[in-house]
Amino acid sequence: MNRKTRPAHRFRGAVSGIVAAVMMFGLADLIARAFTPSAAPLLTLGQAIIPLAPPAAIKPVIALFGDNDKLVLVLSTGLGAIVVAGLVGVLAASRRRLATTLLVVAGLVPVIVIIIRPEAGAFDVIPTLIGIAVGITVFILLLRLGVPATPAEEDDRADVAHSIAHDDARSSRTSDPLSRRRFFGLAGVVGAIGAVTIATGQTLVSLTQEAGAAVAKLVLPTPAKKAAAIPVAASTDIEGTVPFVTEAKDFYRIDTVLSPPVIDPEQWSLRIHGMVEEEVTLTMADVLDLPLEEHHITLTCVSNPVGGDLVGNATWLGYPVRELLTRARPSSQADMVLSHSFDGFTASTPIGALTDDRAALLAVGMNGEPLTPIHGFPARLVVPGLYGFVSATKWVTELEVTRFDEKTAYWTDRGWDAKAPILVASRIEVPGPLAKVPAGDIRVGGTAWAQRSGIDRVEVKLDDGEWTQADLAEEVTIDTWRQWRAEFAEVAAGSHTLTVRATDKDGTVQTAKRRDSIPNSATGHHHIQFRVE
Repeated sequence: MNRKTRPAHRFRGAVSGIVAAVMMFGLADLIARAFTPSAAPLLTLGQAIIPLAPPAAIKPVIALFGDNDKLVLVLSTGLGAIVVAGLVGVLAASRRRLATTLLVVAGLVPVIVIIIRPEAGAFDVIPTLIGIAVGITVFILLLRLGVPATPAEEDDRADVAHSIAHDDARSSRTSDPLSRRRFFGLAGVVGAIGAVTIATGQTLVSLTQEAGAAVAKLVLPTPAKKAAAIPVAASTDIEGTVPFVTEAKDFYRIDTVLSPPVIDPEQWSLRIHGMVEEEVTLTMADVLDLPLEEHHITLTCVSNPVGGDLVGNATWLGYPVRELLTRARPSSQADMVLSHSFDGFTASTPIGALTDDRAALLAVGMNGEPLTPIHGFPARLVVPGLYGFVSATKWVTELEVTRFDEKTAYWTDRGWDAKAPILVASRIEVPGPLAKVPAGDIRVGGTAWAQRSGIDRVEVKLDDGEWTQADLAEEVTIDTWRQWRAEFAEVAAGSHTLTVRATDKDGTVQTAKRRDSIPNSATGHHHIQFRVE
């Protein structure tokens, strides 16, 4: 092979591999979303990575990207696949047959991952197999157009001199301007098609329609016990603070699935078993026949950074878990309920938190509507006073009564606390970080929460001044967040720092000590900088 052309051949080989991978994943994703959304190869590979990721990698990703952590994982998985395909393409410049074989083997990896899923169906691998076939075809066509074959591949029986001469001639042909234009033109068109199939909104339409049809089957009954009306005084008049009730579309989402399962409520059931005198199984019809209750409850993620937005408040409709457990009659030796999700996730909840007087619910509704798929449709757990990773299991299918010294849960196996009571916390919402505000009197506001105790006092501090007690909005329940506001008169022009802290009704003052979220929530005072002009 002409040595002067080798870098160009390697580059075109890399382009061939990358374009083939984009086409393979794009086509497979499009087909999968039309029939079996969870079998899309990028989602399947990303889902397989999640349980393998160490806590040291998970925590900063959630802290940095929040609700977008899943998108980042899918994009990273796709980027990794593209890099591998590009390296295989580079190899094709000298070992075409080996490179093609390796690309086939790499393409079969998501097929294997799909097959070994517990919920895998017989046809789930079809989209990926079609994608592989098309991707390999694209790879071979691009190589033939842009990368000359090696002497051995051109004619295994030819003598060396003839093979080298033939290769030089082929190399010359593939290096002329017309060949280059053809190669890059085809690569560009095919690559664009693949990219569009990955990015197109049509990949979401089928999932939305399927989910919408499933949700439409569930008609919520009128609550037997309605939540108390939310008074106007529960919200401050500070423009820019969050609403007291968080809409479903704005409610944070942290879970371990890349594609929320679409579960037919008519096929769903809840099994209560383990250390019980009698196993209990309920269908959705059974649950809807129960006297359901509404409660205002704030949920918080343990990964929420100081001042973060992984917290939300909603009106939940469901049935008290304590009543369900009463039916099963748990053993007096049990101290934990291990809840199981449809996707295999587990959470360890102290049994006392599910059997005392708090509003621990098997929830089926959120803000007057059925749960959405991303928030646990058709049923989930909502438990006040505990971080979500030990209490708020979405797509719940089992309640296993057991003991902490016998069973462990998904996140506790990765270093987080097994019981995780919520700590008192507060945040500043107005002004925003680095905001510019006009000189004069400054109005500030935000929210604070201390579920199961309630907020007693919020204090704010401007720069290095004294703590100033804020005005609290009316409390709705001790299990919801509480809004606050304060004013500072005649604040001078320039840069300033605002700090907030809260105290709960048990007298616990929010700690100023900074720590990471492992094992049980990040701590510290929230402070922001802003500028008066």
